[in-house]
Amino acid sequence: MRLTKFGHACVRVEEAGQALVLDPGMFTDLSAVDGATAVLITHEHADHYDLTRLRATDAPIFTIEAVAATIREEAPDVFERVTVVAPGQSFDAGLPVQAVGELHAVIHPEYPRFFNSGYLLTAGGTRIFHPGDALTGPDQPVDVLLVPSSAPWLKVSEAIDFTREVGAPVNLAIHDRIYSDVAHGMLEGHMARLLPEEQSYVRRADGEDL
Repeated sequence: MRLTKFGHACVRVEEAGQALVLDPGMFTDLSAVDGATAVLITHEHADHYDLTRLRATDAPIFTIEAVAATIREEAPDVFERVTVVAPGQSFDAGLPVQAVGELHAVIHPEYPRFFNSGYLLTAGGTRIFHPGDALTGPDQPVDVLLVPSSAPWLKVSEAIDFTREVGAPVNLAIHDRIYSDVAHGMLEGHMARLLPEEQSYVRRADGEDL
């Protein structure tokens, strides 16, 4: 199994000839979707969903109804490749996947909640969870958590508590364009001090493998 971190919230998971790309948004290099066999999108915000990236591949796209509706309106040509999945649904995207959760984290009480589903993938016996923009865990064992590290809707304490709650041995920082390197260093220090010994927290540069 190979897991590569791309820009911001995008990761690519490769196993047994399959290459699943999650959330290739506006901060993601186009190379992330080269040779992709499937694309998964958690929600419709531009840092997770970008038509230029979707048009750079002819891979099938798996996403929730809210995102599918946006694609249907904005890009009927791309919509032809969309399969709609529902929260809690298990499906085959070349690798086994389960959709987890239904709502984006609260940005502000006066803003409406967006729909968001994370994805739990199994690749070569490794269970990888991408929550999108939510702190909703899958309530089942996870080997690698892709943990949001910075966002307008996220506090350091929430990132730490979410990482503890999911309990994955390996926790890879994603959603990392909001903080400076100094702030990321501070977060890494807090994670090192506050996570149990059996849990590690790591950050990778764009294009680097876990």
